[in-house]
Amino acid sequence: MSEPDGALLRQCVVFCRLLRNAGLPVTPAHAVELAQALAFVDIGVREEFRWCAQAILVSRPEQRALFDQLFDSFWRAREEGVALPLRPSTRLRSLYEPVGLGDQNLLDAPASDETRVDRTATYSAAEVLRHKDFAALDPDERAAVDRLIARMRWQMSLRRSRRFLSHDAGRLVDLRRTLHNCLRRGGEALTLARRQPKHKPRPLVVLCDVSGSMQRYSRVLLQFLYAVSRQPRRVEVFVFSTRLSRITWQLRDRAVGAALDKAVASVTDWGGGTRIGAALHCFNQRWAPRVLRQSAVVLLVSDGWERGDAAPLAREMARLQRHTHRLIWLNPLLGAPGYQPSVRGMQAALPHLDDFLPVHNLASLEQLASILRDI
Repeated sequence: MSEPDGALLRQCVVFCRLLRNAGLPVTPAHAVELAQALAFVDIGVREEFRWCAQAILVSRPEQRALFDQLFDSFWRAREEGVALPLRPSTRLRSLYEPVGLGDQNLLDAPASDETRVDRTATYSAAEVLRHKDFAALDPDERAAVDRLIARMRWQMSLRRSRRFLSHDAGRLVDLRRTLHNCLRRGGEALTLARRQPKHKPRPLVVLCDVSGSMQRYSRVLLQFLYAVSRQPRRVEVFVFSTRLSRITWQLRDRAVGAALDKAVASVTDWGGGTRIGAALHCFNQRWAPRVLRQSAVVLLVSDGWERGDAAPLAREMARLQRHTHRLIWLNPLLGAPGYQPSVRGMQAALPHLDDFLPVHNLASLEQLASILRDI
């Protein structure tokens, strides 16, 4: 779809007014969020535009049919230059509280056809959000970040399995299948069956610090843990403060709100002190033999503040590193200018890490996703 005259935000407002007029619960905040999200897709590709808009504007399955009908009408109208009847009815006006933009409602404001598309402003706003520290987000920005995290895809690198798959171009001869084919043909081997190794995504284990010193980041990081755990592969999630808690099953609830509430409720020491060494000792003793098989990747999310002795932490980190394919420490403070890993917890852990990365904004999560695909 080629954009007509009019700012990108105005086009989003026009589309949201169309949905609102049809009875969908769309607010001015949705229009702004849609304009920001479109910076991450090719707005000239119809399906990319559709899926981006649907992810933000559709909240219930039964709304999808109406959304698709209105989206097709909107797209066709913009291509043909046809004006759509966008003024909301009196009945619909009563369903929404006015949200002011100066002295007028944003969704009721007439769309201007005299300005040119300004993608620069929209892109700049999206870039600011990508690079803004999680601890500095206001409620609206946090909601937008939560939605963007939910749409991220966490594709793990592949590992070679012990199993094999039949494949005509495989380099290995499959003797069992070759003999089976011979029996079917009266004992004559016409061709050699072949096979190749099977590859599977590496398991992922996440250990996240939810102590008091991490409170500024724990809300967004919990959303990150939920998004990672929803991916179609083996993911184990643990949190720790003064003790270790496994929340893998709590995060498997399909409703994000219910999953996060269950996870928080299951952790008795949320926001308490930090005993990283004790938590890792518990993990290494009880859980590592069960979840660190098959070359798992481990993400350890913490600012490194350790209340206990640093020597046990160093010992448990060394043990953990020996049993993983890759040990990655994610520190939200690492993104701050001038940060130095001077606390004793980080000093004890650093010699045993494969990667030491920031996890303070969306850009750092995108960097992490890229690393996990390639390791």
